[in-house]
Amino acid sequence: MSQTVTLDARRLLCPLPVIRVQQAIEQLPVGTILTVYCTDPGALHDVPAWARIHGHTLLETRTEGRDYIISLQLETSR
Repeated sequence: MSQTVTLDARRLLCPLPVIRVQQAIEQLPVGTILTVYCTDPGALHDVPAWARIHGHTLLETRTEGRDYIISLQLETSR
C-alpha cells in the first residue's frame, strides 16, 4: 500500500513549485504518492515535465477552484 503525502506549493511562482517537489521527494520512499497543490498555472506543465525527466509517474492533474492539483507516484530512488 502506497503512502500519500500532500505538498502545499500555493502562492509560489515558477520555479519554486518544482523545487519544492524535488525537496519533498528527497525525503520520501519509492512508491509514495505525492499530491501537490499549486496556484501557478505554469506548474501544470513544469511539474509533470520534471517528473517525466526524473522517472516518476504522473497520476493526475486537475483544477479545483483556483488550485491546480498534480499527483505523482515516486518511481525511482535518489
